[in-house]
Amino acid sequence: MNIHRINTSLAMILRMLIRRKIVLILILLIPTVFLSIVEFTSAERVIHFQLASVGDQVFIDMPEKSISFIFFSVASAGFLVSFLALNLIQKNHNANKRLVLCGYHPLELLTSILLVLLLTILFISVYIGLLTIAFTPVDHPVSFTLSLALIGFVYGSYGLAVGSLVKGELEAILLIVLLVNIDVGWLQNPIFYAAAQNQILIEFLPAYFPSQASIVKAFTNYSAVSASLYALLYGMIFLIISMLIFFYKMRTK
Repeated sequence: MNIHRINTSLAMILRMLIRRKIVLILILLIPTVFLSIVEFTSAERVIHFQLASVGDQVFIDMPEKSISFIFFSVASAGFLVSFLALNLIQKNHNANKRLVLCGYHPLELLTSILLVLLLTILFISVYIGLLTIAFTPVDHPVSFTLSLALIGFVYGSYGLAVGSLVKGELEAILLIVLLVNIDVGWLQNPIFYAAAQNQILIEFLPAYFPSQASIVKAFTNYSAVSASLYALLYGMIFLIISMLIFFYKMRTK
């Protein structure tokens, strides 16, 4: 690998993102809108719900508003990172193909894309973490922010996989919206999960372990190591799939 080429590709991608000011505005605006709606609409009633990743008999009592803040912070992080990852892989496909023909190695291009994705995940998780803490108390702010990075990694890798696999922009967006809305936007809500039938189905979805880690670190002193490791494993599966497809599509004769 050539470090100079990686730096060049990295700079090009970052400039592309910065030039699209609407993207930066939406990154800052969407979490604020989500959490503001929670502030104005959620009740203060206490909810009894299960921490499934800790144990079958582990339940805690928290106000509905506090739970909703955590849930929507996780949802907004997964939503934003998945779309940005999709954009990174799809918008640059033709440019990357030309760079490969000019002598760039696909691994150099993929490295620059992953570095940008990592920076994006860190920025979004820290921003949403600080914003959430401003709305509601969190027991472990640093660990909670890291759990937001986990959902960013899982859904960022999913976005890369979809962008690598699907050529059409509309079809890719629909695949992102479908899973994000069903998984992180609905089924992982701890209020819904506590009374849901077939909970095992929910536990197999990508956002389950990052969501559980976020709730555990926001409200309790229980360990979230197991949930975090499973979340990393889930993200790695999506990442490996996206890498294999990327290398296949970047091949030259």
